[in-house]
Amino acid sequence: MRGGYFFLFFLFITISTSTVTDTLTSSQILRRNQTLQSLKGSFVLGFISRTSSNIYLAIWYKDIPDTVVWVANRDNPLQNSTDSFLKITDDGNIVLLNSSSVSNNNNNNLVWSSNQTNAKNQVLVLQLLDTGNLVLRETNVNDPTKYLWQSFDHPTDTLLPNMTMGWNINDKTEKYLTSWKITGDDPSSGDYSFKVDFHGLPEVFLRNDDTIIYRSGPWNGERFSGVPEMQNSTDSIVFSFTSNKHGVNYSFSIGNKSTFSRLVVNSNGQLQRLTWVQSNKTWTTFWYSPKDQCDEYKECGPYGVCDSNASPVCKCMKGFRPKNKQFWKLRDGSDGCVMDKDLDCDSDKFYRMENVKLPDTTSVFVNRTMDIDECGELCHRNCSCTGYANIYISNGGSGCVTWSDELNDIRSYPDGGQDLFVRLAASELDENRDVKRNVKAIIIATVIAATFIVVICTYFLWSRASKYSGKTNQEIEVKVEDLPIFEFKNILTATNNFDLANKIGQGGFGSVYKGELPDGLEIAVKRLSKASGQGQEEFMNEVIVISKLQHRNLVRLLGCCIKGEEKMLVYEYMPNNSLDFYLFDPIQKQVLDWQKRSYIIEGISRGLLYLHRDLRLRIIHRDLKLGNILLDGNLNPKISDFGMAKIFGGTENEGNTRRIMGTYGYMSPEYAMEGLFSEKSDVFSFGVMLLEIISGKKNTSFYNHEEAISLLGYVWKLWKKGEIVSLIDSEIYNPNNVDHVLRCIHIGLLCVQETAKERPTMTKVVSMLNNDIDKFPRPCQPAFVERQIEDRGESSQQVRVLSSLNDVTVTSLHGR
Repeated sequence: MRGGYFFLFFLFITISTSTVTDTLTSSQILRRNQTLQSLKGSFVLGFISRTSSNIYLAIWYKDIPDTVVWVANRDNPLQNSTDSFLKITDDGNIVLLNSSSVSNNNNNNLVWSSNQTNAKNQVLVLQLLDTGNLVLRETNVNDPTKYLWQSFDHPTDTLLPNMTMGWNINDKTEKYLTSWKITGDDPSSGDYSFKVDFHGLPEVFLRNDDTIIYRSGPWNGERFSGVPEMQNSTDSIVFSFTSNKHGVNYSFSIGNKSTFSRLVVNSNGQLQRLTWVQSNKTWTTFWYSPKDQCDEYKECGPYGVCDSNASPVCKCMKGFRPKNKQFWKLRDGSDGCVMDKDLDCDSDKFYRMENVKLPDTTSVFVNRTMDIDECGELCHRNCSCTGYANIYISNGGSGCVTWSDELNDIRSYPDGGQDLFVRLAASELDENRDVKRNVKAIIIATVIAATFIVVICTYFLWSRASKYSGKTNQEIEVKVEDLPIFEFKNILTATNNFDLANKIGQGGFGSVYKGELPDGLEIAVKRLSKASGQGQEEFMNEVIVISKLQHRNLVRLLGCCIKGEEKMLVYEYMPNNSLDFYLFDPIQKQVLDWQKRSYIIEGISRGLLYLHRDLRLRIIHRDLKLGNILLDGNLNPKISDFGMAKIFGGTENEGNTRRIMGTYGYMSPEYAMEGLFSEKSDVFSFGVMLLEIISGKKNTSFYNHEEAISLLGYVWKLWKKGEIVSLIDSEIYNPNNVDHVLRCIHIGLLCVQETAKERPTMTKVVSMLNNDIDKFPRPCQPAFVERQIEDRGESSQQVRVLSSLNDVTVTSLHGR
């Protein structure tokens, strides 16, 4: 799926006959208004254009809209020449020429060439196969699969079934995936690449330029060790990874020929396994990476282990301690861990770690015939060996891989990982068993007693804070003590005694101050107002909710400080303020071009998807607004302020309350008027933000507008009149991106529909934003379109459609 309604020229080819053909002979040419179609009609080769100026030769699915799989001249587009054509030259090359003369092979007119040199004086044919492979072959050969050139050897951003990527070591050639440009509409080579590294024990790396951002883990005979989702593959998808002295190759095949599946590196740096669902006419995401914080390369540093289900996510291996304790308390584990006790080589033993992604294997010793016992003996004899493991996991394990350097980029899984044996001092593992048993008994007794006391105390504290939070919140075993504790005197020093010059925010809970720790780390301190009862509950709720969250698009909670009546939460500092600071300022908004706004929209959507779907518990934010979207130094968006969030567990999908909390203008109608909230409440708020980001206008700024009570009403009127383009902020309007913007407006209107069940889930929203879904339903009328008073159900009380002149957070009671 590519771009915002990426425009394709689908005129059928007419070469010698009036019927569609899959081949082009050396005596024929393929012009701009012609195409090749594979024999069974699966794929089409032809010319595509995003604008009138840039033309590309590409392959796409015939019956799946807007899905380009290969582009020939991605970095050298044709420039709007109606005389351009594709042909086979006399020297056996496929060339794309920008010329009015068919016979003219002048290199000045050459736009793209296959650059193969072994087909001179042969009768050749170019053929598009039903696999999506464009091949050049001889016409009269016994083996029709003997290709002189094929597009499968030159992938762009997509890996199709039976297409390989990797290294041919004999001729030192590499096949890898490269994303499109960040706009998603430009097929030229982007910043992200997915490449096989054949050194050591081969694995695949996702890079942003030269920076590694994700590692697949080595192939364990069934799947990559860092992609446990691959084991859930159906029988119709079979993955293959081969490694020998001749080369390293990764591919997959489809047993069911009617199934379409592909691997894509998208323009936002995400690797996606997509499968086409014919019944829904959509691409569904089978798995994707990086999917969470623990997929980030070396997130927890050397000898650190990342666990996405823990808080904080980083912990040290047994026998190791944090290298930088201060940063570790601040949940920055990138410096990793160091060993507690020195090694002695001969007496050292090995600790078995289960269900982990094996460490980086680019610099390791590999023996594919050893068993695990032989591997352990080999590692023990080598005093510099830091760990070992099996290569393959099937049939009890086989093969040997040993590490002599630091163990990096390890993460744990509930299941699906591998066993890793780590070298430790014998004293770490061989203490007296009776002593250990007695210590264990003492610890258990102590823990039981301490737990009983803590539970009793926590119950009384929590029962007050969760008066309106529901049963689910009461079951969350998170305490203030679970967070790193900052000393009050250090907070005073950091904020210069809460100097007004350092004050950066104000809310119903109290104030937010900027501070700087002695090590130079900048922080934001949320100081609870002593007089705010609302703030007390928000404080506890935020501790419970955000201490469990780890995502690049959520603000990180570093710790807390409690001294007497003073209660403070300490966050990472966001130097670029909130999104509304930029968007609604005529000067500042110039910083946010469409590329940046699109990036921000996607970041917010992924953070919200994480809250709704990627956690064991489901979290409803309930106060999403531009003021709660903070921007870091690189303008990366981070969702903040979880004081009003609600936690759902198990099969719970919605809740209700008599205490309406949120911000007028962003609240869904069912929540504002009836106290009903669910995922769809957050989806509504997201839709409002999306339309505000595109228009550069506040939803509530239309209160006195002659045509509508809100931005939503204004957008709806423009939509019905067919004048929706006029909504686009002049700062981002460009004919080259208007289709993408209109696509986002359509998504925004789907999110703000009045009936909750009509709104998409965030899963679908993310898919629509990523162009994984092409055909959208028509939106129904949004909520809060006109000034009106409605009668809601059993209550005889009339409830006015809510709006506000500002973005203040409110709490109000409504009769039920």
